[in-house]
Amino acid sequence: MKTFNHSFLVDASVDKVWDFYTDLHHLEVITPKKLDFKIIESSSNKITLGQTAYFSSKLLTRITWKTKITSCKPYTYVDEMSNALFKRWRHTHVFHKINENQTRITDEIEFELQYGFIGKMFEWYALDKLKKIFAHRQQATIKALNNL
Repeated sequence: MKTFNHSFLVDASVDKVWDFYTDLHHLEVITPKKLDFKIIESSSNKITLGQTAYFSSKLLTRITWKTKITSCKPYTYVDEMSNALFKRWRHTHVFHKINENQTRITDEIEFELQYGFIGKMFEWYALDKLKKIFAHRQQATIKALNNL
């Protein structure tokens, strides 16, 4: 099991950040365009406990996955994904109020690739991709929140 953490500050209230991140369509805004991310189906446009959604994106090839919100309370939610690439994927989103106009966004991802030993050999690749994706997400989030 590998863990990836990414944290950054935004100049926006925690409520504004929460509203943005709990609208499922935020993913279309913050995901790098080259991944060609698509929402296929969702039980709701608002992230809530028990919500399920199906997504599609290009990594090496186009993949489809299902995610379920397994925990959701004010300013924290967890999504767990299932697909052919990951044996386990648990993404915890935390939004911490720093002051009235500043929020810390923290993402913690616990993952394990499929395919046993062969999968473990590619963990470095998965971590490298996550770093690049979340660096983009950080900049896209800051830009989107400034435009709201």
